[in-house]
Amino acid sequence: MSSKILITGISGFIGRNVLRQLVQSYDSITAIIRPGTKHERIEEFVDKVDFAEIDLTDIPTLKEYLDENTFEIIVHIGAVRGGRKFSNSDYFDANVNATEQLVINARDNDSKFIFCSSVGVFGAIPLEQPANNSTKRQEDNYYHFTKIRAESIIQKYVLYGLKAAIIRPSITYGLDDYGFPFTLTKLIDKKLLFLPDQDVIIHLANINVITQAFMKLVEIDYQSGVCYNVADSHPVELHKLSEYINNELKAKPYSSKKNIDIKYFKNGERLAKYFKSELWIARFQLISRHWYFDIESSYADLGLKETDTIPSFKIVTDWYKDLNSK
Repeated sequence: MSSKILITGISGFIGRNVLRQLVQSYDSITAIIRPGTKHERIEEFVDKVDFAEIDLTDIPTLKEYLDENTFEIIVHIGAVRGGRKFSNSDYFDANVNATEQLVINARDNDSKFIFCSSVGVFGAIPLEQPANNSTKRQEDNYYHFTKIRAESIIQKYVLYGLKAAIIRPSITYGLDDYGFPFTLTKLIDKKLLFLPDQDVIIHLANINVITQAFMKLVEIDYQSGVCYNVADSHPVELHKLSEYINNELKAKPYSSKKNIDIKYFKNGERLAKYFKSELWIARFQLISRHWYFDIESSYADLGLKETDTIPSFKIVTDWYKDLNSK
């Protein structure tokens, strides 16, 4: 297809997988990459994509580039992610100011703008379950604050003609994703994961579901300002997922001796808050509280393929076993 596309964030897990799908159907794609990006992170795209080396925190350079270039579709996935040590100004420039510059370019040129936000706009743990578009936003860390602010800017420009759609992925899993699900698998393998002595319902997102959502929005006309929470077809009980993982790794259920009183997780969370450790706050919360989302409209409107975490999580356990066999 001949549509001229700009994409950001291709060295990250979601962006890389979305671009893999885009290059199969589109032949005029430009990717903004951070100066100094390692060649191995982009080498599979070298002959298929044009690159613009711009740091998203460098707003003057980004603005200059956008003033000189136009696109029919902008897919904005790039961001300074949570859990990493960046200054608040870097977070704000990359996640808010850069987003606004891209939005202005899209609005002024009547381009489609597809934005990768996060279910983190509802906070690490949403105030209601399942979280939906009406659920109160929580600025419980600076990363979540910047995503909330970026969404607000997008919706403001929608009122002035921007053709925007927002995707909020849940925590992803898939091949080469070293995030929470991989860590969960590793801890279970090492018998280091302790679980609360009560059910905890979580909602993960297979990377294939997320890429389907992006590709569908690239292809269709959508109602401007629409927001989609994207995750697997159904939430899953953490205990059942842990048993599944251990069965895949060792052909037996995970030990019930690893279940401990929920109060220890609450105490750990309090301690993490005292020391202002966002990483440990999130770790305690993610395995001791419910977090799941209303994804009905994303499946209905975008025709996403029904995907259940069990058995789809097998891609992670097989990959993990392969890594450990080398």
